[in-house]
Amino acid sequence: MKLKHARLILMLLSGSALAQVPKEQLAKPPADARHFVILSTGGKHGDSYIWTAPDGTLMGRESLLLRGQVFETDASARVGGDKMPARMEIRGVNPGGDVGETFEVTGGRASWKSQVDQGSTAYTEPAFYSSVGGPMATNAWFIERLLATPTKSMKLLPGGTATAEKLTTVSVGEGAKRQDVTLWAVSGISNSPLPVWTDAQNRFFGVTFVLGWLPEGYEAEMPKLEAAQTAAMSARMPALAKSLVTVPTTPVVFTNVKLFDADGLSFKDGQTVVVDKGKIVAVGPAASTTAPAGARVIDGRGKTLVPGLWDVHMHVGDDYALLQELSLGVTSVRDPGNNDRLTIDRRGRAASGQLLSPTVYPSSLIDGKGPNTAQVANVATSEAEAIDWVRKAKTNGFNGVKFYGTLNPAWLKPAIDEAHRLGLHVHGHIPQGLRPLDAVNAGYDEITHINWIVMQGMPDSVIQQSNGIMRFEGPGRYAKDLDLDSPEMKAWVKTLADKKIYSDPTMIAFESLYVPENGELSPSYAPFVGTLPPATERGFRSGGFKVPEGLTRADYRKSWAKMVELLGRMHKAGVPVIAGTDGSGLEIIHELEIYREAGFTPAEALAAATIVPARMVGVDKSVGSIAVGKTADLVLVEGDPEARIGDLRQTRLVMQAGRIMDADALRKAAGFAGRPK
Repeated sequence: MKLKHARLILMLLSGSALAQVPKEQLAKPPADARHFVILSTGGKHGDSYIWTAPDGTLMGRESLLLRGQVFETDASARVGGDKMPARMEIRGVNPGGDVGETFEVTGGRASWKSQVDQGSTAYTEPAFYSSVGGPMATNAWFIERLLATPTKSMKLLPGGTATAEKLTTVSVGEGAKRQDVTLWAVSGISNSPLPVWTDAQNRFFGVTFVLGWLPEGYEAEMPKLEAAQTAAMSARMPALAKSLVTVPTTPVVFTNVKLFDADGLSFKDGQTVVVDKGKIVAVGPAASTTAPAGARVIDGRGKTLVPGLWDVHMHVGDDYALLQELSLGVTSVRDPGNNDRLTIDRRGRAASGQLLSPTVYPSSLIDGKGPNTAQVANVATSEAEAIDWVRKAKTNGFNGVKFYGTLNPAWLKPAIDEAHRLGLHVHGHIPQGLRPLDAVNAGYDEITHINWIVMQGMPDSVIQQSNGIMRFEGPGRYAKDLDLDSPEMKAWVKTLADKKIYSDPTMIAFESLYVPENGELSPSYAPFVGTLPPATERGFRSGGFKVPEGLTRADYRKSWAKMVELLGRMHKAGVPVIAGTDGSGLEIIHELEIYREAGFTPAEALAAATIVPARMVGVDKSVGSIAVGKTADLVLVEGDPEARIGDLRQTRLVMQAGRIMDADALRKAAGFAGRPK
């Protein structure tokens, strides 16, 4: 989870390294501390506090629980004569381990040591230290200092510049609590602007995107703030949609391209593709396929034409994430669970031409009520309520439902039966206490994440705690010892293949949990270094989950290797694999690189991001491959993905339903400073 929308916040809250401070020794907020409730549609997830100590020290303390992932942190800061932090210390723990971090200005130099790096530089002008971790208090101090500057612009350390733009003001609260709050768009931290609310004195009021941090007593205002925020943040989208798209008035011809034939699982040299009125009207050898009179001809020498890509596991966080996906050639997204109100709003704006977006196929996320309820879940407290949420998914025009771990196992089959009766696709995590085979027998069409595939071979002690941190720790601890040739594991893979149960393994998400140490940059992000704000790139160096006692990072890496091997065996057996990321939106090509490592051919890996997900959604007659009569969702890339699948990052032109978009212009609009390497 990473700070671009709620993910970006959690990235700034992640890491591990220094001398860990036990929870009991973290700062205790006084009775008059400002209290913020951390919440989502799934309910309350934690508490955050901000106060000033009697000696003037700025203080923050936070407790956050996300489905077993524990964040217990505090922060303290001393303000210098230039109103910027002269000293900052962050302590505590998160899923990555110790979050210890320090910053200090002394003798004209600024020095820092974090979970991912350490360094120093001359301190010659006011600058705010952008921490890798910490509670929301660090972000509150940052926004309040930024808004106090006359230009609403501020240098950051270790690098970058932040700016704030005022967007809108709304009234919240009732009676004595009624007040006006203002929304600001903050740029320079992430590649997309971040929305932050402040009160009339420009003090931090809260944030709300995926997760919300709102003052106690204002929790019920979250839908109102989300609606106002969506309207304000989306105001520039209609102009972008118009400026980034060209609608051809004549046929468009891609000539002399290397073409990926997703239906035939092959690459063909020297091909020509003709598009007219949003449809593919001709495909064939360049020597025998002629361009219609007056057509726009695009020379494809040295380039490859592929169908529009899919990311089947993208929790859309904001409008800019959609531009980012398009810039990578992703023309179709399956959103496997989100705030339904925001999903419906984005769909309406896209349909009316007010938002440039891949085609989004959403699922409604349904969970039970408990301490590990999924964020943004639709919460069911009875079997009837679970079934009602399924019906609402159908009414809302969603394509599927996704079940989670807190759902009562007894409600699973009745809810699945209703979903299938309504023609909905069923996928998800596995309710606690069940094995994935139980979910398949109950009617799952798809198992989400490679860890849930591995769960079939886990000890009962793991299954009984599978809705918390054990869903990560169990596979990390035991997968390395799985005998994939055992009768049980062979039978499990065969069942998945025989029943054509789709697998959305999100391999990049688990590589990032099990493989890197702090400071190491995942292969998902290395190609984008230099194209994103320093704070974002720094956060991408946060390592994997803390290795539990009795294990080493090498053990986790061995378990990861076994997951890659299992994926290869699943594919070889005929399990349909669909490519998704569960990431920030940058990772889809590395997901395919992992498939190559698992033994997929380049064509098979690319099929997992084109025709196979189209079949899963049931739209393969119109998209997913380059064939006459299909919608013209196409991507022209520089290079040869058959030889090097990473060349797929080198998008040059993106076509969606015949509309033409320049990939470099999309990258710029999505906040990238240039092309990936």
